[in-house]
Amino acid sequence: MIENEFSLTRPFADAIAEAEKLIAEAPHVKTGQDLLEGYDYLAGSIRASLQMAWAYQRDFPYFTASTGPYTKMGLDNPDTLYFNANIRDDREYVVTGVRGTTADLSFQVLNGDYSPVEVPDSLAAFDDRAIEIGEDGRFELRFGPARENPGPNHFTLGAGSSMLVVREVYSDWATEKRGEIRIRCAGTAGQAPPVPDRAALAKRYGVAGKILLSRLKTFLAFPKWFYYDLPVNTMTEPRSTPGGLTTQFSSAGHYELSDEEAMIVTVPRCADAPYQGIQLGSLWYVSLDYINHQTSLTADQARVDPDGKIRFVLSERDPGLVNWLELTGHDRGYVQIRWQRLSRNLGPGDGPAVEVVKVAELADRLPFHEQARVTPRQWAARIAARQDAVAARMLG
Repeated sequence: MIENEFSLTRPFADAIAEAEKLIAEAPHVKTGQDLLEGYDYLAGSIRASLQMAWAYQRDFPYFTASTGPYTKMGLDNPDTLYFNANIRDDREYVVTGVRGTTADLSFQVLNGDYSPVEVPDSLAAFDDRAIEIGEDGRFELRFGPARENPGPNHFTLGAGSSMLVVREVYSDWATEKRGEIRIRCAGTAGQAPPVPDRAALAKRYGVAGKILLSRLKTFLAFPKWFYYDLPVNTMTEPRSTPGGLTTQFSSAGHYELSDEEAMIVTVPRCADAPYQGIQLGSLWYVSLDYINHQTSLTADQARVDPDGKIRFVLSERDPGLVNWLELTGHDRGYVQIRWQRLSRNLGPGDGPAVEVVKVAELADRLPFHEQARVTPRQWAARIAARQDAVAARMLG
């Protein structure tokens, strides 16, 4: 007689029930739409948690897409492809690939995962300027125990190393091409992991449930650490991004705007940052729909005014301007600017200035208002280009 296989899923089913309660009782939920978005966020979190539990093969690792349009978390950057692989500090891993033409490619080693009480330590973080790449764009990196003569592309795994994260960042969605990346554990080529038995599957369902609850609790708490002490409708000076991305600075804030209001965010175009981008996020701490709406812009996508500054306009109402960031019904949310692949530290003068005005006043408050106007047809073309670019990226 076959054992009741449904008992294997019980821990995960119980975790989903607890997760649903977390969503329903989230402190920022005020409307039915807030709750519906929470259920949408829950679905993506369920999918991601199962993927992470089943991809946990430290001796036979492979990169998985940790965040995407349907598995959002942690104010995911619309311009970034995120990949991660589970590792351990006593093995050597070989990472091979081809450098694409994206604005940034970075690597980070973490000792753990994000939790409701702390951000994991970053044991190493660097971009591809720190490695040797062939003329054909190919590279090979080795991550492992300390060596006497490590060579230029060897990186020592510190004690507790548990995850390798790779970020590939686009600035021009239309022209930049993603590269290739893969990972293997040295000494396991041609072998295979054991076939999972009942105990292994039961453990995976249990782990998936723990990942799900930790993920939700963490990113419901995350904004309290970095946002809620800030006055509403302001943004911070540029600061090194928490979590150890040494070549990234960010400016963050949270907004609250009526239908008649607009926030003007004015920031200099930074010549020392190959990647500079702004995005909006919901109170679930995930990106807004960046495929079918313009809820993010990079410096390459945005209009730069003749004085070298970029003026973004956040509003619910369409102002008819090329740098409009759509609130898509979110009168409250997060706004963040990132600068990446920096060769210097940023100061207050590199950061944004913020002003809240009436939408009807924009023509008087924007110095290059007429030059920044777009027609409905031009706007539709911009959205179509976004849809096409994301479709190509997801299949790449």
